[in-house]
Amino acid sequence: MCAPRSVYPWDIVIVREGDSLFFDKRDGGPFDTVTVNENAADPPQDPAPPNPNNPNEKAAVPETASINTATSLSLEATYINQNFGFQSVIETAPPAPVDYAHANPFYGPEETEPLASCGYRYRLFDLGITEDEDIKICVRTEVDAYVPGQGNPRDGQGLVTIRALNEFDPRAQGAGGAPDWRSKLDSQRGAVVATEMKNNSCKLAKWTVQSVLAGAELMKIGYVYYTFFNIRSLHFLHRVSQLSLFIALFNF
Repeated sequence: MCAPRSVYPWDIVIVREGDSLFFDKRDGGPFDTVTVNENAADPPQDPAPPNPNNPNEKAAVPETASINTATSLSLEATYINQNFGFQSVIETAPPAPVDYAHANPFYGPEETEPLASCGYRYRLFDLGITEDEDIKICVRTEVDAYVPGQGNPRDGQGLVTIRALNEFDPRAQGAGGAPDWRSKLDSQRGAVVATEMKNNSCKLAKWTVQSVLAGAELMKIGYVYYTFFNIRSLHFLHRVSQLSLFIALFNF
């Protein structure tokens, strides 16, 4: 569902221990960041590296890094998603926060800062086609929050994933025909959403699959826009949409 939509290269690391296979992401790889307009007709690009066969050729890197390169946009989108998720949840009672049976695997004893709101669920899926095939996969999934009053979140009820779509300068390369959100999100929200579905098909599909694997019931998507296109450290939240996973699967 997601791999055929990917435009940028990626890989996974596979380690075998006995009869078990472990699939993991590569540290610092593309799975650590959020892409922007990956599926646009002319997606954002990074400066071309120098030709290794020509020692006299210099790298095509400007003195000031462009804010509209694929790497810059990806880092910005990752920053927005992390901060939007942190700011969207209530971490103090009421309602009381929920602790899962297994501690955060990425929080070591040397850490001093408190953890951000996040929960990891380990879910087992049977991949066997026949009754004789004993092929199972255990997936570590992630949820961001839960909705009070929807049941016990420890049993997978009322779980939510939180994501953010951020505006891209419509005048820049790779904008993919995106409109100005400030003037169109209220009057033509359907056109904005349709453009995002076209330009970020892979990203939206990954978010949906992540939510389904985690057993989340809802996915909340925030729409974040700029005040000034040349100031990328100042963002504003325009609105938040709430989607059931059935609707998300149907659309994305």
